Amino acid sequence: MANVLDMILSRVLISRQVACVILFISLTHTQNTVVFQPSHLTATGPTVTALLLGHTSDISLHVRSVSPSNTTGHIGSPSCRSDLTEWVLTTEQVGKTAVRIQLRLGKNLRLCGGNETDTDCCPKPLCVLETLQVSACVGGTPQASLLIQAKIHALLVPANAGSDNKTVIPNQVYQPLGSCPCDLTFRACDVRCCCDKDCSIEELKLFVSHCLPGPFGGQASPAPGYQCSAQSPENFPDWFPFLCVNSPPENNPYLGLFYQGNKITSKPGPSFQSPVLSAPLPVTAYIQGSPIFRLNEKYFTIPQKVLGQCVNSAPVAFLKNFKVKCVTVLRSCPTGFPFQTRPTDLSITVKNGQGGLYYPLNTLYVDTFCSSLNPCASNFFFACIPGDVVVDVIDEVAIDMSQFTSSTDATSDEGLVCGNVTLSLDYKFYWKGNGITSITVTRIVGAITLHTSVALTTRYSAVFLNGELMGEPNSGNPGYQVGRPVIAGTLDTLDNNTGSVQRTSINVWKPVSDGLCSTAEMKPVLFGENSTSGCLLAVSLQNLTQCDLLREAVASLQAALITATYVAKSGNPDPPTITDWVNISYVTLNSSTTMEDTTSSCHGVPSHQHIHVWSLITGKVEGIPQRDIRVLQISYSLSHWALDCGGGDVSPCIDPLETKLFPITSSVTFTDVPINTGPPETRFQVNFTEYDCNRNDVCWPELAFPITKYYTGEPYSQSLAKGLILVFFFITASVLGTPWRQIRQAWT
Repeated sequence: MANVLDMILSRVLISRQVACVILFISLTHTQNTVVFQPSHLTATGPTVTALLLGHTSDISLHVRSVSPSNTTGHIGSPSCRSDLTEWVLTTEQVGKTAVRIQLRLGKNLRLCGGNETDTDCCPKPLCVLETLQVSACVGGTPQASLLIQAKIHALLVPANAGSDNKTVIPNQVYQPLGSCPCDLTFRACDVRCCCDKDCSIEELKLFVSHCLPGPFGGQASPAPGYQCSAQSPENFPDWFPFLCVNSPPENNPYLGLFYQGNKITSKPGPSFQSPVLSAPLPVTAYIQGSPIFRLNEKYFTIPQKVLGQCVNSAPVAFLKNFKVKCVTVLRSCPTGFPFQTRPTDLSITVKNGQGGLYYPLNTLYVDTFCSSLNPCASNFFFACIPGDVVVDVIDEVAIDMSQFTSSTDATSDEGLVCGNVTLSLDYKFYWKGNGITSITVTRIVGAITLHTSVALTTRYSAVFLNGELMGEPNSGNPGYQVGRPVIAGTLDTLDNNTGSVQRTSINVWKPVSDGLCSTAEMKPVLFGENSTSGCLLAVSLQNLTQCDLLREAVASLQAALITATYVAKSGNPDPPTITDWVNISYVTLNSSTTMEDTTSSCHGVPSHQHIHVWSLITGKVEGIPQRDIRVLQISYSLSHWALDCGGGDVSPCIDPLETKLFPITSSVTFTDVPINTGPPETRFQVNFTEYDCNRNDVCWPELAFPITKYYTGEPYSQSLAKGLILVFFFITASVLGTPWRQIRQAWT
C-alpha cells in the first residue's frame, strides 16, 4: 500500500514539473509576442494611427498593398516584403512595450481639373480605394499584421476659394459700414426691411408698401439741399452757385447715425483646454484692485469664491475686502491646504509695494537724515527694516464647533476625531499710501468628529485697515447708485466727544440651509432694489404660554437687523458732518385694538418688519441721476400666532416641547419723491417748439452762435471777422440778386 502511494506522489510531482516547464515556455513566448491594437482599421482620411504592443525592440515594419484572392476571397499570409506605396510610415515609442505607428498619405486630395496635367491630384471623386497590410517582423519572420481598408474621397474646393486676407473694415467716420441697417437678424427676414437679402419674393409682398423709409431702410440718402449737386435748372435762386457747398457724397449728415465708429475685436470661442496663465508682472506700487505679490514674484493667495465656487488659491486684490464661507462634505480626515496648515506655511513674506525702502523709527528726523545719511548706517535714528512684510500668525482654538460643522449622520456619538483642522483664516492688511505696513492672520483650528460624513463650513476673510480704521467703500459720488448698499450709522460719542458717526448697515434676513432663524444670516439693503425675505422660528406650546417673552424674543431678532440710528443722505457721507445724515424714524404701533392672549395663542407678535425709503433725484453727473435719501421709516406688522392641530397632527397641542415653525419676515420698499418744478406747462408751451433747440432741428437762437462768446472753436477775433465777411457776402448777394434786379427794372 505504501509503494502504491509513493508511485502516485511521484507521478503527481512529475506532472507538476512538466506543467511548470510548459507554463514557463508559454510565458517566455508571450513576452516575445507582439500584437497590433487594433488589428483591422478603416481609413477615410489621409492619416491612420495604431499601436504595436509587446516586445518591440527587434521589430521591423513593412507596408505593402494587398488584394483578396479572386477564388477564395481571402488575403494572403503576412509578408516581410515592402512594396512601393503612396503611404509614409512613421513610428514613435510611447512606452517600454508600446510603439505608435502612423501612416500618412503622401498625395494631394484635391480633385483634378478638366484639362489639368498635374498628377498630384485625384482624377476621380473616390481618390483612394486600396487595402494595406502592415507586417511586424523579427529576423524575416512575420509576428503580427495590421489590415487597413482605405476609402478616401477627394476634397471638393470651390473655384472661388476665399483667401486668408482679413476683412478690411472701412473707417466708419467717412463711410457707413452697412448698406442695409434694418437687416438685424442673421439669415432671417426682418419685417418691413425691403433691402434684406434674406427676404423672399413672397415675404416682400406682405410689406412692400410699408418699407422702412430713409437710410435705416436702406434707401440712398438724397443729397442735402446745400450741396451744389442738388441744384435744379427749374427752380433755384441766383445766389445758389455762390453759396452752395461742394462736398463729397460720403460726407453726409447720416454718417454715424447708426454706428459710433468703434471697432469690436472678435473674442476667441470657448475652449476645453486649460488656459495658459501669464507670469505676474513685478509690482512697484499697489493701487486699488491690483494683486498683492509675494517675495518670489508670485501672487499672494487666499481661499475665495470665484463665480460662486470656492477656490483654494485666489489672488488677493489690494484694498478689496471680502468675507466668504466654503462648505465641504468630508468623509475622511482632510489633508493638505487649506484644511491642514502650519504657522510656518502662513508666515509668508509679502512685498509691501514701496520698492524695498527702509523706514525711520523717529519721523521727526526723516527730512533731516533721509537725504544725507544711509538709513542702515545709524541705528540711533533708523532701523534697518526691509521693505517686505512677513505675515504674523495668531492661533486660536475653536470651542463651539456648531458654527463650523453639521453632521449628516449623527446616529452614533462615536466617530473618527480629526485634530488641528483649520476652520477659519481672517487676514488684516494694514496699509498706508500705496503700500502695506503689516499683515496679521488669525487662524482658528479645532477638532471635528467624523461619522459617516460631516459638512465642514470654513470661513475666510480679508480686511484692509488704514491704521485701525477699515476703508469703507462708498455707494455713489455724490448720490446713491442703484445696487449699492444703503449706508447707515450710529453716533460715536466716545471719540473725543466729536460726535462722529460710525458706519454700519441696514440688513434684511438671508436664510440659509434649513431656513431657521437660528442659522439665518443677514444681507445689506441695496439701494433701489425692493426685496422680501425671512426665516422660520421654532415655537412650542410652552412658548405660547409666555407671550410676553415670545414677543420680546421676536422683537430682539428683528431689532438685530437694524442697529443704526442714522442713514446717510448721499452715497459718500462724511462721518464727522452730522448734516450728511438723517435720523431713522419708527412708526409707533397702534395699541388701541389689543386682544387678550390665550393658553395656546399669542397676539401682537411683531413678525414682519418693513423698511420704507423715500429718495429724491437731486441732479445728474455725466448723465447719471444722483439720488439722495430723504426719509427712512421702519414699521412693524403684528401677527396672531396659534398652534394648528388640524390634519390629524395633534402632537404640538399635547406635547409642550413639540415645536412648530412660524415665519419672521422683513421687506424693503423704495419710493421716488416727485420733483416739484412749478406750475404745469400750458398746451401752447408743450406744442410750441420753434425756439426750443432741444426739440427742434432748426435753432434760431443760435443763428449767430459763431460770433458769440459761447463759441470756443477758434479765437473770438477770427470768428467775428469771418462772421462779418459772411454778412457782407449775404448783403451783396441780396442786392445783386433777382429781387433787387426786378425792383430796379420796375423803377427804371
